[in-house]
Amino acid sequence: MPTYTAPGVYVEEVPSSQKVLTSAPTAVAAFVGFTEKAPQDDPNDPQGLAPRLVTSWTQYEKLYGGFAPGAVLPLSVYGYFLNGGTQAYIVRVPNAEPAGEPARAAIPAADRALGSPLKIESVEPDAPLTVVVESAEPTDEDEDGPAAFNLSVLDGDEVVESFTGLSVGGKNDAVKTVNATSTKVKIEFDVAEGTDLSSQLELLKPGSYQLNAAAPVPVPVTGRKFAGSESSRSGINGLAIADDVTIVAVPDLVTAATKDDGSLDLGLWKAVQTSLIAHCEQHSNRVAILDAPPGMTPQQIKEWRTDVAQYDSAFAAMYYPWIKVENPIGQGADAEVLIPPSGHVAGVWARTDEARGVWKAPANDTIRGVLDVERNITQTEQGVLNPLGINAIRPFGARGIRIWGARTLSSDTDWQYLNVRRLFNMVESTILEGTQWAVFEPNNVTLWEGVTRTLTGYLHGLWQAGALFGSSADQAFFVRCDSTTNTPESIDQGKLVVEVGLAPVKPAEFVIFRISQNKQTAS
Repeated sequence: MPTYTAPGVYVEEVPSSQKVLTSAPTAVAAFVGFTEKAPQDDPNDPQGLAPRLVTSWTQYEKLYGGFAPGAVLPLSVYGYFLNGGTQAYIVRVPNAEPAGEPARAAIPAADRALGSPLKIESVEPDAPLTVVVESAEPTDEDEDGPAAFNLSVLDGDEVVESFTGLSVGGKNDAVKTVNATSTKVKIEFDVAEGTDLSSQLELLKPGSYQLNAAAPVPVPVTGRKFAGSESSRSGINGLAIADDVTIVAVPDLVTAATKDDGSLDLGLWKAVQTSLIAHCEQHSNRVAILDAPPGMTPQQIKEWRTDVAQYDSAFAAMYYPWIKVENPIGQGADAEVLIPPSGHVAGVWARTDEARGVWKAPANDTIRGVLDVERNITQTEQGVLNPLGINAIRPFGARGIRIWGARTLSSDTDWQYLNVRRLFNMVESTILEGTQWAVFEPNNVTLWEGVTRTLTGYLHGLWQAGALFGSSADQAFFVRCDSTTNTPESIDQGKLVVEVGLAPVKPAEFVIFRISQNKQTAS
């Protein structure tokens, strides 16, 4: 308490015992898989393995490149943003190693008929260098004739070596000068026998030329690589540093699980998805989107789900079948490609959260950018899959291709609906972050009443928005923080115990109209 010694007017600020809670984000996705290139924005992470946040497809391209053969993740991320996603973390899993050969470039002559007389290669393997060729003015120092060209070597945007007045023969012979002094590149002339080399060099086409490394060598990717490590910030477990992630998908699982003979390694498929589910259960603010294996009939998917996968988790949802989209790097028969639906589905989740709220089941909505599905399934076939938590993607003619399921993979009926699980995730994360102010406050009635008012105000807003069921706030939720929850023994242990109950809205999964004939009777 302040001490008052002199007469006067004093103004004091009294902190409010009621705080305002803002709902935690619900539509932040994370994608784990293969990319065209590694980002070079962090010198402490040269391989680009740590999660990085992107907020648009353009930003993704700048960091990770575009579409690439053998990589499904770019197509999934593109579908995510196309369907309404706004934030996504990307976790790159290396699926290739540098070839270990010098990077090379061929410098063409100004006259294309003369070919490329100058060959340049890097001293170090796979060096990402750029060379700049410029025409040189004749000099008096070269006794054997005019100089032919200048050569600069760039590492990124920095000029690391520069050679001027290079010629054929004489004091500044290009081959002798560059190869004897450069630590970055070696050069040689590749011309037909009897060709006037000097005339070709004078006609070299000025410009900037990137030294191209040999194609990377593919390496096998194991389940352990997908799982990664929290300490090394890699793989699925590397997402531990991204606290705001709420949706996780591994679209490139099919690339790693496909064997040389074209068959699918279902053991690897299950191992990676099991790691993904475990991660989401450990970090209980997120839900995994699982892709069903491709090429299976509804009966095969049912048997795989019950006899092989045997997942039982409220923090995972599975979608079937695969979807067909445009292939930006394909032509002819490859102009369309089948991909796992997880990226596009994550975008629909984000769009539903933004338009309606996380309490609305992300179903009965069209998927943008989808041309067709791998396999049409009937109402009867879905009747077999839906009780197992397999959410169908089905075409409905003029109504488009829609997500037609909103279940988790949980056998507990309290958590069988996806929107219920995600609503509780949001509420729990909001309370966790928004009540930190209560730590170390005096554990008395004033604190109890302040916490109660804070939570009641937040939950009342959710009820008004339609997230909770009940004709009144008392039916929709309760907050209990008083002497019944905080006994003297509990207070002595330093605990503040608050009980919160919610009545979540559940989706109208089965809409039933009972129709009968209304027969007239004699009056």
